[in-house]
Amino acid sequence: MRIKVRVTPNSKSNAMERLEDGTYRIKVTAKPDRGKANEAAISLLSKYFHVKKQNIIIISGALSRDKVVEIA
Repeated sequence: MRIKVRVTPNSKSNAMERLEDGTYRIKVTAKPDRGKANEAAISLLSKYFHVKKQNIIIISGALSRDKVVEIA
């Protein structure tokens, strides 16, 4: 399954919500430094969808706030 996500790094808390258009908004406390925000987003996605972190891959947008993520 592929989903679109918008990651907001350096937030006050970790949170995730689904928007009406089917995309997901993820807020993480990690800074966008050396992939730490991406790792935090993958961690939140794995808890939300109840899958292992290894089954989540960022298809596009690794350096952008808007990403396409594949969940196996």
